[in-house]
Order: sequence, then C-alpha cells, then structure tokens
Amino acid sequence: MSEISQTLVDMLIRHEGLRLKPYTDTVGKMTVGVGRNLTDVGISKQEAMYLLHDDIQRVQAELAQQPWFSGLNEARQMALTDMAFNLGLQGLLGFKKAIEALQGGDFQAAATEMLNSKWAGQVGARAQELANIVRTGELAATE
Repeated sequence: MSEISQTLVDMLIRHEGLRLKPYTDTVGKMTVGVGRNLTDVGISKQEAMYLLHDDIQRVQAELAQQPWFSGLNEARQMALTDMAFNLGLQGLLGFKKAIEALQGGDFQAAATEMLNSKWAGQVGARAQELANIVRTGELAATE
C-alpha cells in the first residue's frame, strides 16, 4: 500500500469531521476521531497501548505537581499513579488522611485509609494490592 495522501486525510476530516470525544453517529454507532466506528471496529491493541502510554504520562505529570509525590519511592509512586489513573487526580486528592499519612511517612496509616474507603469496596483486589504496595514500599510479585 502506498503512502497516505494528505489531500485524502484532509478530505476525510472535512467529510467525517474530527471529534476528540466519543459521540453517537447518525446511524446510532459510537464513533470517535475521524469517523472511527467504535461499535463495529473498536480500536487495535497498538492503539490501546498508545492511549495507555499517553494517559500514564498525563497522570504522572499531574502527580509530579503534588509536593508530597516526589518524596515517595518508585513502587509507592506507581501505586498512587494507578489510583489517580482510576479515580482522576481530584479523586485521589480526596484521600486527605491517606495523603497526610504519606507526607508524614506513616505508610501503614496511609494504606489503612486507602482500604477504609468506598473506592476500596468498588475495586476490591486492586485496592488491596495498591494498599500493600503503599504499606511495604515494594511491588507485589506477579505471576
């Protein structure tokens, strides 16, 4: 297949439109971007990994602005990145007592606060794993 013409790209954008948030098209299909039919086509694994990496970078940049974050070791930073990925930065910042405990180096209390939450009940094993990482400062062994 030959190189894709910029003229064709421009024509498709003009005809399909460019939407950066999902929408329902005229025949009821969930669509995003330039006419990407998510209902029938979805996205490829490569596209999903690209989006994931982009999202991780965005979350890490947001967390880097928090004064307490840089003082954590890498494992704890990963756990908090996972939480912020799931909850959004504002959701994570709602864990005021856990963050206060992190700032004071009381990782047991921080883990307890994480588990004593509505979020922990919603995500189950994920919360247990992340709280354990925060408590120990070590990543859990993966199978």
